Amino acid sequence: MTAAEPYTVELASDVYAYVQPDGGWCLNNSGFVSDGTTTLLVDTAATERRTRALGAALDATGAPAPRLLVNTHHHGDHTYGNGFFTPAATLVSHSACRREALASGQHLHLLWPQTDFGDVGVRGADLTYDDRMTVHVGDIEAQVIHPGVSHTVGDSLVWLPHRRILFAGDLVFEGGTPFFLMGSLSGSLRALALMRELGAETVVPGHGPVTDPSAFDRAERYTRFVAEVAERSRAAGLTPLEAARTTDLGEFAALPESERLVANLHRAYAELDGLPEGEGVDPFAGFMDMAAVNGGEMMTCHA
Repeated sequence: MTAAEPYTVELASDVYAYVQPDGGWCLNNSGFVSDGTTTLLVDTAATERRTRALGAALDATGAPAPRLLVNTHHHGDHTYGNGFFTPAATLVSHSACRREALASGQHLHLLWPQTDFGDVGVRGADLTYDDRMTVHVGDIEAQVIHPGVSHTVGDSLVWLPHRRILFAGDLVFEGGTPFFLMGSLSGSLRALALMRELGAETVVPGHGPVTDPSAFDRAERYTRFVAEVAERSRAAGLTPLEAARTTDLGEFAALPESERLVANLHRAYAELDGLPEGEGVDPFAGFMDMAAVNGGEMMTCHA
């Protein structure tokens, strides 16, 4: 099935979201902030074609080429297009995001070798931080905040206080299933609490349509559901795969990417075993179990 065309949403006179429907595997969102003289870009796209389309959409608004590029985390759908904007743009990320990007290489190629990613490379950040930092887009203040280990070990939020707009990265999958295989269940709950405290009015998720803070409640309900399933299933001696196959998803059954339950259970089991957040789980095993739940086939990359 062919994905719908991406579209640009003007959230304010100086803030735009770039949304790639339907937000499934490899179809992430980006966004940009510009005062008319300089531009900050948040994330890129998974393929050369989609990254070039992002660049054309940015140009169409009249915003100048980005001088700053923030990666919200290391996954290739958000980072593969970095090289089309650097070195003209300074690449910014959490220090763990840079480390993971360089260590994991072209990981999407391994999962989806049939996808035409084009001429994409792997580039680590030029400028890293550990807790939070402020970047200035002319007179516009953008706060780049590490919420702790959550979706991954190196997530970043981009918070625009002057507009009450939050770029949440993959801490929010609007209309999709949350995913914290490479991060932390408990850390995701803490991150959701932090995002609530910011007081955002508009939330740009990492995947799915632009939303509002009610998205945090939906993500929290799912995350707590995974925690309950994990505790009950581990006590019963079930593997994550056995637990996923026998669990009634209830209100979450209608969400796309429901196979993510088994991957999330891998992470939840690890935390119940006392392993450090973001460690102790083989991502490859999680993806293989997701493929097993998906009828024995790897999920489709829609990029």
